[in-house]
Amino acid sequence: MGNPASKPAAAGPTWDLEYSPDYSDDAPRWYMYKDDVAKIRFAEKGIAAPASQGGAPEDTLMDAFKLAATNWPKKPALRVERPLPPFEGANTADSLPLAKWKTWTWKEYYEDSRAAAKGFLKLGAVRYDAVMILGFNSPEWFMSEMAAMMFGGKAAGIYPTDTKNQVAYKTKLADGVVAVVDTESNFEKFATQIDDLPYLKAIVTWGCERSEITRSDGSTVQVLTWDSLIELGNTEGSDEELEELIEATEPGNVACLVFTSGTTGMPKAVMVSHDNILFESYCVVDRGVSPVGTTDEPERIISFLPLSHVAGMMVDIISPIVVTAYKTPYVTSYFARPYDLKAGTLGKRLQAVRPTLFMGVPRVYEKIAEKVKAVGAANTGMKKTISTWAKGHGKYAQDSMLLGGNGKAHLMNGMAKKVLGKVHEALGLNKAKFIFSGGAPLSVETTDYFAQLGLNINETYGMSENMGATTWSTDRCHLRGSIGYEMEGVQVKIFRIADDGSKTECPPAEDFDFPSEESQGELCFRGRHVMMGYLANPKLGEEHVEEIRKKNAETIDADGFLHSGDKGSKDMRNMFRVTGRYKELIVTAGGENIPPAPIENALKLKCPLISNAIMIGDKRKFNIMLLTLKAKGATGEHPGTDELDAEAADFEAGVTTISQACESEKFIAAITDAIKAVNKDDSVMVSNACKVQKFTILPQDFSIETGEITPSLKLKRDFTYRKFEAIVEAIYASSDTYVPFSVAPSINTDL
Repeated sequence: MGNPASKPAAAGPTWDLEYSPDYSDDAPRWYMYKDDVAKIRFAEKGIAAPASQGGAPEDTLMDAFKLAATNWPKKPALRVERPLPPFEGANTADSLPLAKWKTWTWKEYYEDSRAAAKGFLKLGAVRYDAVMILGFNSPEWFMSEMAAMMFGGKAAGIYPTDTKNQVAYKTKLADGVVAVVDTESNFEKFATQIDDLPYLKAIVTWGCERSEITRSDGSTVQVLTWDSLIELGNTEGSDEELEELIEATEPGNVACLVFTSGTTGMPKAVMVSHDNILFESYCVVDRGVSPVGTTDEPERIISFLPLSHVAGMMVDIISPIVVTAYKTPYVTSYFARPYDLKAGTLGKRLQAVRPTLFMGVPRVYEKIAEKVKAVGAANTGMKKTISTWAKGHGKYAQDSMLLGGNGKAHLMNGMAKKVLGKVHEALGLNKAKFIFSGGAPLSVETTDYFAQLGLNINETYGMSENMGATTWSTDRCHLRGSIGYEMEGVQVKIFRIADDGSKTECPPAEDFDFPSEESQGELCFRGRHVMMGYLANPKLGEEHVEEIRKKNAETIDADGFLHSGDKGSKDMRNMFRVTGRYKELIVTAGGENIPPAPIENALKLKCPLISNAIMIGDKRKFNIMLLTLKAKGATGEHPGTDELDAEAADFEAGVTTISQACESEKFIAAITDAIKAVNKDDSVMVSNACKVQKFTILPQDFSIETGEITPSLKLKRDFTYRKFEAIVEAIYASSDTYVPFSVAPSINTDL
């Protein structure tokens, strides 16, 4: 078998793409209880075959962790700045020299995780219980996850933006017996709900100190620091008991829970098995998806994306263990500061660490691009001329590396690379062997801009239910606008689903950029990376159990295919793309089906003043847009301020705030012109019913904090519509193209 990374740029994937798992037996296609043991669905050959036939290891994560610690016991595994320098604006301290970062070797990482596991057992945890983890990325987060798995329990990360009610619901759903938190505010999310959490026995803190909590019925919840937990495990814990639990754990047991974002209704808990995790990670590190782990050189990552997300967990916690266990080098994980994303100081940590592997969500790359553009805009004279010349060469070279390209660059590319190398060094990415994006669609505009800088961002696609990725792009096999090719050992199909649930595979698209409707269907996939199922907890009642049973049956069909809900296509080269989402389709009053995302993305591309856009038109005679402008402090997690940022800040002299822009004729005209241009764009306007006729500018950007987007940065369309229903109705009632938000400023807060 080959892989795209080793083939000429014109070649697509060359392995046998027909993964054939055996579903002829009566074993369940999905599972829903915490003590279930999933059957591993092996393929007949390749990486998905049994290990005895050359497939991926059939280990638990504890097996891999122990092997990693044995391979490189004295090498650094985890490094963090302690004590943490406080954020002081422009006076914030620079990164410490790496040698001064607090360090855990691989042996210390493993031994402290064992001590934490023994401590959890002494606090009353038993097999299949959950450890709830709430806090910013840290060594304690990593060790809590591994410790939970060691005693046969489940690690369950909680989104940093979750409310106290969401925290309580997730804790009850997971059977959370111990909570591990970092700050006072996160501690309070449990403390204020303690009467509603009768199963919770202890709270462990690593960034604050609190005293024991007493419930209204007189029962208590023990509170102790992380150091006290480690001491408890080392002095009173039983190695024999822990070893018995480790030995009892099978690859098909639940290892951790990943909560879905909950775009509609309450979040669900994805049950992730040990085999799910190891198979997914092993596929990536062993099949040439990236050059990471292929030489003797130690690898470095920087941990900053939320570990409660499947992407953060897989890249930051799991992959370093798998590389260090099964490949040649070891990996060291460095931790960003908690305020880096919000304060815009992540670049300082990148410059200090210079990671060899870097993953970001699209918002991170957009913010980096905005900063580089701002620096470039300030250049003049010869400096600007040289910069423009180098970016032209960078773009040409990157374009030639697209699938179907010749892989060649201009004769002067060597000189251009030296110029662009200075940019890479300033970004802290000059040592990165592989750069990729996930979690949300990456715009072609963003990848085009990084191509000018001589950097390729590889796009991946997947969901929590399949460990984060089922398709990949590589430096030698990628197309802008594509989510890549299916990973070796998994099967990805484009199905047209009939009303009775039967599936018909769609033919390949003859034109990648303009796939026919016949070639588009639902992206479905199966393999060893597909989740066990969504967790049901009988303690929450039979109605809850039946709801989860129904959801599992809807999500994983009788043939083992996981249904993504995404609409997409595959071309003749086996390269996939997402063209929409079935649940997001707008059905107009005339019965037309409209995928809004391509239109929203096209508008943002035409008008860089816009940060977010949401199209509304369901059961209406025409479509409208609710828009937000780029604002300082907007990170996705937070909405930012009223002050304009990036292109919006430089667009009109004297207009520095969103409030002013809402009254600016120049801003309104620019957005109006962009909408007109998109309405004429045949690549997204499949019919006249798709056209946008009116819009408004909202007073602040969308964010997780204000509820318009999920922790995985997906638009919560129904929530946003209901929140801004007053202005929506005012727009439809108005005869004007632009309707100021001030006409109907009421916001529905009862959601």
